Amino acid sequence: MKASKIYVAGHRGMVGSAIVRHLLAQGQPRDSIVTRTHSELDLTDQAAVQAFFAAERPDEVYLAAAKVGGIHANNTYPAEFIYVNLMVQANVINSAFGSGVRKLLFLGSSCIYPKAVQQPMREDALLTGTLESTNEPYAIAKIAGIKLCESYNRQYGASHGVDYRSVMPTNLYGPGDNYHPENSHVVPALIRRFHEAKAGKAPVVTIWGTGKPFREFLYVDDMAAASVHVMNLDQAVYDQQTQPMLSHINVGYGEDLTITDLAHTIAQVVGYEGDIRFDPSKPDGTFRKLMDSSRLRSLGWSPSVDLKTGLAGAYQDFLENHA
Repeated sequence: MKASKIYVAGHRGMVGSAIVRHLLAQGQPRDSIVTRTHSELDLTDQAAVQAFFAAERPDEVYLAAAKVGGIHANNTYPAEFIYVNLMVQANVINSAFGSGVRKLLFLGSSCIYPKAVQQPMREDALLTGTLESTNEPYAIAKIAGIKLCESYNRQYGASHGVDYRSVMPTNLYGPGDNYHPENSHVVPALIRRFHEAKAGKAPVVTIWGTGKPFREFLYVDDMAAASVHVMNLDQAVYDQQTQPMLSHINVGYGEDLTITDLAHTIAQVVGYEGDIRFDPSKPDGTFRKLMDSSRLRSLGWSPSVDLKTGLAGAYQDFLENHA
C-alpha cells in the first residue's frame, strides 16, 4: 500500500533526490511526495518546522537532510557540522512525532563507528571506542539522531505506534553529488580533478594522502532503494533483526578498494592518461571503513550497481550539470 503523503527532507541533496526518484519509479504519485527547499523551510528553525508539520501532516518522513562534507570541510567547520545537524534532526523528529507521524527513516553515516574498530564494521560496534577526530562533531550528531529515533520508539512505540528507523550508509556517490573543489568527498573530488587535468592536459595529478587506505562506495540509487526497502519492512521483521537500543542498519556495497585503485579507476572512466601521484604529508583519515551489511542482506536487499558502472553514471552527471 502506498503512503498517502511522504515528506522527503533534503530532496535536493544526493540521497534525498535519489529517494524521490525511487519512490516515483515505484509508482508513488508525484503530488503525494512533499518537499521544501532550504529557502522555503529552514530545518534549523524549530517554529518553522513545527508549523510545516502541523500544516502538511505527512504519513511518512525520510530524513535525508544534513550538512555534509569531506575531511577538509569537517576540519574547517566543526561548529556548523555539529550544530546544524543536531538542530535539523531534533526539529524534524520531534515535529514529526508532534504531528502524528508514525513512520520515519533517519539516514546516518558510517563515521558513527569508532576509529579503531574491527573490520567489517558491525552495528554493535557503535559507542565502543573513540571516534575519528576529523569528523567527530558530525559523527556525534548522527549518533544523536539514531538515539533520538530509538528514544521516541521506546517511549511512544506502544502508546502512539511510533516506528522510527535508522540506516547507516557507507560512502555514497552518484547523480546530485557535491563537486565543490574543496568541500567535496573523495569520489566527486577526484572526478573533478581528473576531468580538469584531462581538459588542461596536465601531466600529473597529485592526490592527498598515501593512497593506501581502503574505502567502500555505494551508488546513491542503490542507497535510495535500500532506504525504501527498510522503511517498508514489516515492523515484526524489523524488530526481530534489531534491538530497542541497537536499532540502526548498515547499508554497504560489501567490498572495498584502496584510494589508489579508486583513483586509477576514476581516471580510466574520465579518460585521463597522465601520471597519478600521492602526497603522504596530507592526512589519510581512517585506514579502513568497510561496513558489515549482512543484517540488511538477510532482510532481502542487495546492491545492483557495480563501481565502474556507477562511476560512469556519476561522471555523466558531472558533465551534464557541473562541468
